[in-house]
Amino acid sequence: MKKNEFVSLVAERTDMSKKDTEKVIDAAFAAIGDLMMQGDRLVLSGFGSFETKVRAARSGRNPRTGKVIEIEQATLPVFKAGRTLKDKVNAK
Repeated sequence: MKKNEFVSLVAERTDMSKKDTEKVIDAAFAAIGDLMMQGDRLVLSGFGSFETKVRAARSGRNPRTGKVIEIEQATLPVFKAGRTLKDKVNAK
């Protein structure tokens, strides 16, 4: 599903216009990104949590040449699904 399809789906469920729905979705995603940039964690009960994890620097190997390279430390965005979301996805 692409963003415009997602916006349409949410607009139908909320009786909002697609334009207003897109503004809300964009604002929510921007706020989540801002929180993660600051290193904060967002917990949405039942849905999941958004946070960042630091991946330590390490040595790696270039598969083409076999040469050892140093891979820098990186901060990665992480989403962990909550119990309610997991149960909904696995419902049969």
